[in-house]
Amino acid sequence: MRGGASAGALRRVQIGNALSSFGAGFTIPYMFVYVAQVRGLGSMTAWLVFTVYALAALVVLPFTGPGLDRYGPRPVLTVGALLAAVGALVFGHAATSGTVVAAAFLFGAGATIVQPALATMVVRCTGPARRAHAFAVQFTVANLGLGVGALIGGQIVDVSRPSSLTLLFTIEALMFLALAAVTGTVRGPAVSAGAAVSGAAVSGAAPAERGRSDLRTLLRDRAMVRLCALAALIFFACYGQFESGVSAYATGTVGISPSTLGLGLGANTLAIVLLQMVVVRFTARRRRTTAIVATGAVWLAAWAAAALAGLLHGTTAVAVGGMMTTYVLFGVGEALLAPTLGPMVADLAPAHLLGSYNAAFALVKQIAIALGPAAGVLLVGAGLSPLYLLAMGATTILLVVLALRLRPALTPLQDNAPGAVRPSLGVAGTVARPQRAAELHAA
Repeated sequence: MRGGASAGALRRVQIGNALSSFGAGFTIPYMFVYVAQVRGLGSMTAWLVFTVYALAALVVLPFTGPGLDRYGPRPVLTVGALLAAVGALVFGHAATSGTVVAAAFLFGAGATIVQPALATMVVRCTGPARRAHAFAVQFTVANLGLGVGALIGGQIVDVSRPSSLTLLFTIEALMFLALAAVTGTVRGPAVSAGAAVSGAAVSGAAPAERGRSDLRTLLRDRAMVRLCALAALIFFACYGQFESGVSAYATGTVGISPSTLGLGLGANTLAIVLLQMVVVRFTARRRRTTAIVATGAVWLAAWAAAALAGLLHGTTAVAVGGMMTTYVLFGVGEALLAPTLGPMVADLAPAHLLGSYNAAFALVKQIAIALGPAAGVLLVGAGLSPLYLLAMGATTILLVVLALRLRPALTPLQDNAPGAVRPSLGVAGTVARPQRAAELHAA
């Protein structure tokens, strides 16, 4: 794909991503309140909804990766967006536990399919030199949409009027349909025969063996396995809590209102928008593992601020300020990760298994997000907030340790080490990596 056409395709991907994120901002922060209070189904049903929403990944992602590699990201993303739209619409009208859980499954399955499809589109529309910037822009645009949606949604939410929440979920369904429409025009470069052969060389498999060696190739990739273990902690300690445990802690333990919760999410988004491009320049000159270590340090401070807010619970300015600080610090850490994780997966993946690597990474993310609410909402709902904060702090420290242990498993190129030189590009923006092939063959 020529540079201009590729840039146009990437813009459509980013616009579609922004629209779906805007819709998500209307609903994700208020799912717990909607299920537990508005529908009166209780905190345990809310916990089950979050868990089912995330565990839907276990069903769909094993098929998503091979589908991306075989059919390309566009049709796979369309299917995911349609599933998510149906799930969101049903969720907004659900009044019983069974219906809300079933809708959460459809909702989660569709949203899960969309993630690796969008990541694959970004990789195929960019070269390695611009990839970190593209992922950072994608993350910034997504969070801007999420934050604006949360701010507007917070002003619409009224726990005494179920129709206000129904409206929000209907808007999200429409945004997923908009995502399918906008990205449906994207025609990225396919992985041609030359790229496939290059990918086969990277994986150590002959072209005829590729179809039956995808999982073996990934599991033999020790760096990818270690990265997935690290990502599990990242998504468990932040993203798995941000949309569930932290919301429950903020409203239940600290005692802030849903509208103030929306302001916290807005502060998180503002931090990302203001810092992201600065962080991209910062991380461009440093190892990716260093950026992950810095993220752990920032998030540890975020949990300390949340603990302070809990000690001063109520409506005092200090308590509210503590939670606002928590959301801002989470945003700083997220900005550090945006240009780091996606490009790292892309550099690890053989060309013909890009979709499978992205899907595997998304599977780890969703499992962690499933376990996040299971720990967060369950502990906070049981009145064990101090134990919850201690567990999250310990997880964040372990995150730092694993990031340092990952470093020796990466090549200088994969870790973005100073002085690392990228090989010349092949077709469709793929990179030949002879050293990587030798490592995988010996694994």
